[in-house]
Amino acid sequence: MLHYSRSILLKLFFSGCVFFLLHCAEANAQNAQNFLPTEQASEIRAVKAADDIQVDGRLDEPSWQKAPVTEEFFRMEPRQRGSYQYTSRVKVLYDEKNLYFGIYARDSLGRKGVRVQDFRRDFIYGENDVMYIQLDPQNLKRYCVSFQTTPLGTQRDLQVFDDNFKDNDWDALWRVRTIVVDSGYYAEFAIPFKSLRYERLATGDSVSWGITLARMARRDYETTVFPAIPQAYSPYRMTYAAQLKGLELPEPSVNLRTQPYALYQYERLTDEKGQMTTNQNFKAGGEIKWAVNPHAVLDLTFNTDFAQADVDRAVNNLTRFNVFFPEKRQFFLENSGVYAGANVSAIKPFFSRTIGLANAQFNADPVPIDAGARFTDRTEERTLAGLYVHQRSTENQGAANFGVLRYAKNYGRQNNIGLMLTHRLDAAKPNIGFAQQNNTTLTIDGLMRPKDEITIQYLASASRDNSPDNIGFAASLFAGYFPNNMYLGWLTNVVSEKYLPGMGFIFQNDVIQHNPGGYYIIRPKGEKWRWIRRWDPGFFLDMYQSASDGTFQSAQIDIFPIWFIFQDGGKFTGSILPTWDHFFFRPLGIAVTPDEYYYTRYQLSYRSDASKKISGSISYQWGDYYDGQLQEVEMGIRIAPIPHIAFAAEYSYKGIQKLGEQQTTTDLHLLTSELRLAYNPRIRASAFYQYNTATEQGRWNIRGSWEFAPLSFLYVVFNENSFLDTSIRNQSLISKLTYLKQF
Repeated sequence: MLHYSRSILLKLFFSGCVFFLLHCAEANAQNAQNFLPTEQASEIRAVKAADDIQVDGRLDEPSWQKAPVTEEFFRMEPRQRGSYQYTSRVKVLYDEKNLYFGIYARDSLGRKGVRVQDFRRDFIYGENDVMYIQLDPQNLKRYCVSFQTTPLGTQRDLQVFDDNFKDNDWDALWRVRTIVVDSGYYAEFAIPFKSLRYERLATGDSVSWGITLARMARRDYETTVFPAIPQAYSPYRMTYAAQLKGLELPEPSVNLRTQPYALYQYERLTDEKGQMTTNQNFKAGGEIKWAVNPHAVLDLTFNTDFAQADVDRAVNNLTRFNVFFPEKRQFFLENSGVYAGANVSAIKPFFSRTIGLANAQFNADPVPIDAGARFTDRTEERTLAGLYVHQRSTENQGAANFGVLRYAKNYGRQNNIGLMLTHRLDAAKPNIGFAQQNNTTLTIDGLMRPKDEITIQYLASASRDNSPDNIGFAASLFAGYFPNNMYLGWLTNVVSEKYLPGMGFIFQNDVIQHNPGGYYIIRPKGEKWRWIRRWDPGFFLDMYQSASDGTFQSAQIDIFPIWFIFQDGGKFTGSILPTWDHFFFRPLGIAVTPDEYYYTRYQLSYRSDASKKISGSISYQWGDYYDGQLQEVEMGIRIAPIPHIAFAAEYSYKGIQKLGEQQTTTDLHLLTSELRLAYNPRIRASAFYQYNTATEQGRWNIRGSWEFAPLSFLYVVFNENSFLDTSIRNQSLISKLTYLKQF
């Protein structure tokens, strides 16, 4: 009876989905509110500076007074088109070395109106006032580099591919200085031509770079952009870009960048008997980046070290799926968007966390990397990339060699198709009985945009592990329709039982996932509803089957009639989550009788304005869980009285009642806290602590950094892992000096 009810309900739901999608698509066809790029692109004129430009934020050199002004912006948020409150003026200069942007961002409240949370580099977008510039020096129309600043001069830079994948950890060598005045703030950018990739084929009006300008005034969540770009997209959609004219470009330089480092590490290890051992380690290495030509870059790394990388955060996982921990190491982050599966979270044939770590899961021990090389060659027609890394042998595993080759072909306006090959070779380790291992994957993938509001992504991959019999397959297909006032999408992931990407990540084997759904975007009008920016009611279905025989595994419908986004950026949501589950795993090792279960869960969540000095969030989910009950609470608070000081704390609670054959009742608590201190954007410190009752483990990570020259740092890092019910404690103190020199 339960199986029959599940089948009928799912069929009814699928029928409802189709009706809803067709109805919404028909309604939106009448009023999509999107528009095509203009046939004649807008222009921004750059002029050559007649005097030396001091990057101080003052814009007081005579050349700035003579430079043409760009000020006719277009409002994207909170409502598309119309008049806007926060006006901006942008000027562009250049000399033999740098491209300069001078910006005046008007705000009648001056310093009182500034919304900046802290001084971290690569700050979180959406929490701060920000002015940002996107450049496409090769006019590819599907790639850009973005340079961003807050009114207090904090920097953020990133690469964006097809307005779809953002490489937030790309760091370029550039400067910005700002000054806050009673009527707003000034910002002065200096971007070295050495930090940009371009062809020197012409000068003056013949030079044409893609460019967009954008500003978010966070207090009213007002986003303006030049030139006009539909609200459904972002300022990174370079098919709408204006053209930057008037440059007299210098010859592309050798563009060689070296960044050596020296490191000292002291470790103290205490075992379960209280016995202590210590050791010291001196280490040196570094990286070299060479722009072989305007579209090709070669990166080399020697004796690679990632001591300054952020630590992973613990999670208590009550699902049967593998937890994805993102890459945080700088060498592997840059240009990561060019590899197949970069924007697919469930199936990644190549995932760099498999390199240099004992395993890709939480708290993995680092494994030394002797050397690595990465080559990226990207033009308007195609992308060619390759990576090789040699990982050192340790007591517990043999040396490993990692290789990736990638080719992608662009065609049409915004389409590409690519092929990727990975190979991992683990050497034998006879003394521990470890035989040589081989793993290979071959992947074909692509992206299609038949229209600006339609995105289709696909991926198909095969793996072979050691023997010809160990062959597995995986695939992913996504189709999304995103006009101005709705979203409709369908995602399907398939992973066979034998698919094993030795250099990748999968969320589970032997599974087929279907995830269709959508939401309607309602933007209330009139003064009465001014406090609501958006209401996005909708639903998503998440259903799983066995890939080997197609049998049903589980399904959950997320129905969210309450999904309000407030004018100040806050959010309030409410969901109903009917769930069907054919149990086949043991949450936290708890034995549950195999059966078919149907239950319903509910969720409410609230997040306040994250740009204020005090902000917070809370989420509460409750209801049945198999044959028991589960309550989940997530809470967070951040106190940032001034940008120099920011304290954040998060608390996670999972309470299980009367679950399984033994009617188990248990509670899990996870506490996370972080203190950030900054003298200015270049001198900063942070302290991170996390305690998990599930493992009785506490972790400290304390870091200080001084950027004494652009992208050159002195780091001091203290780490401690301890199990509070034992005497086990691992401590390390690291001092690391890096120096970047660009030729």
